Amino acid sequence: MELLRHLRKKSGADPPTEPAGLEMNTTDVRELATVFAPPRWLRDLGRTAWSLVGLFVILGGLIWLAATTYAIIGPVVAATIAATVAVPVVAWLQRHRFPRVAGAAVVLLGLAALGALVLVIVIGGISSQSPEIRQHAQEAANKAEGWLESAGVSDSGASGAKSNVEQAVPQIISTLTTGVVDGIKGITSLAFGLSFALLSLFFLLKDGPSMRAWVDEHLGLPPPVARTITGGIIRSLRGYFRGVTLVAAFNGIVVGLGALALGVPLAGTIGVVTFVTAYIPFVGAFVSGAFAVLIALGANGTTTALIMLVIALAANGLLQNVVQPFAMGSALDLNPLVVLVVTIGAGCLFGMLGLVLAAPLTSAAVHILRDLASARATAALEERAREPAVEASPTAPTVPA
Repeated sequence: MELLRHLRKKSGADPPTEPAGLEMNTTDVRELATVFAPPRWLRDLGRTAWSLVGLFVILGGLIWLAATTYAIIGPVVAATIAATVAVPVVAWLQRHRFPRVAGAAVVLLGLAALGALVLVIVIGGISSQSPEIRQHAQEAANKAEGWLESAGVSDSGASGAKSNVEQAVPQIISTLTTGVVDGIKGITSLAFGLSFALLSLFFLLKDGPSMRAWVDEHLGLPPPVARTITGGIIRSLRGYFRGVTLVAAFNGIVVGLGALALGVPLAGTIGVVTFVTAYIPFVGAFVSGAFAVLIALGANGTTTALIMLVIALAANGLLQNVVQPFAMGSALDLNPLVVLVVTIGAGCLFGMLGLVLAAPLTSAAVHILRDLASARATAALEERAREPAVEASPTAPTVPA
C-alpha cells in the first residue's frame, strides 16, 4: 500500500475520491420500493382469494351450526315466517283499541288452529290413503314399462325405469308425512317442538317492534341503513309468503278440481300435495305435477294422464303467471333462472330451510342493495345541487366610507 501511494505521488495523479455513501432522491426511493413488490393485480387476487377462503369458512360454520341446532332453528324459523306475515293483523287489532298481548293471543290461536288443520289433512289424509297411492303408482309403472318395451328399450332399461317410478311416489309420501317429524327429531317429542314454535310465535307477535328496534341498534350501522336492511327483509318475507300462499291455494284448487272433473281418484290428496309443494319454487311444481300425472295414468289411462299433465302445466305456468303479479306484486322480482339456481343450491346446503327461504332472502338482498344505491345516488345529487349554490352566492358589497 505504501508503494502504491509513493507511485501515485510520484506520477502526480490524485487518488480517486470515493463517495461517502449512497445518495438517492425521493423518486429513486419510491421506484426502488416497487422493484421487489408483487404487481397490483397479484395483490388484489391474493386479497380476493383470502376473502373467499373466509367466506367459505363462515359458510361451513353456518351449515354446521344449522345442522347441529336444526331442532331449535326449525321451529323458530317457522314461527318467524308466520309472525312476519301475521304482525300486520296484530297491529290492526292494536289500532282498534285491542291490547297487543290480547291481539297476539288471538292471532296465535287462529294460526294454531289453521296449522293443526293443515297437519291433519296432510299427514292424516295422505297416510291413510298411502296404500291406494302405491297401488296407482304400481299400475302407472307397469304401463310405463310396456311403453318403453314397445319403443324398443331393453328389458333391463324398462325394468329400471319401472322401479324408479315405483320408488318415487313412496318417497314423496314419506317426505310429506314424516318431514315435519324428522325436522324436529332432536327435540323430545313432536308436541314439545310444536309448543316451542307456538311460544316463539307468541313473543314474536307481541314484541316484534321492540325486537326489530333492538336489532337495528346493534347492527353497527347508521340507523337509516339498519332500518332499510331489516325493513327490506321483512317486506320480502311478508310479500313472498303471503303471495305464495295465495298462489299455492289457487294451484291446489285448479289441479284438484281438474282431477275431480276427470274422475281421477284421490283428487283431494292431489290438491293438498299441489298446495304444500308450491312453497318450494319450481321443484315443488315438478313434484306435484308428476304425482298427479302418475295417479291419473295408473287409475284412468293415458288420455286422462295427458289431460292431467296439461292441467298441471296450465296451473303452474299460464294461470299462475296471471295470478302471481296480483298475489305477490314485486315481492320476488327475480329472474326465474336465478330463483331456480339459488333454490337448488340452498337446498343442497341447508336442506328444507334453504329450499323455502332461498328465494325470498335473495330477493330481499337485491331490494336492499337497490334501495341503498338509490339513497346514495339521491344524496350525491343533493350534494351537487348545494355546491353551485354555495359557489354562486355573492359576497356582501362594501360600502364606501
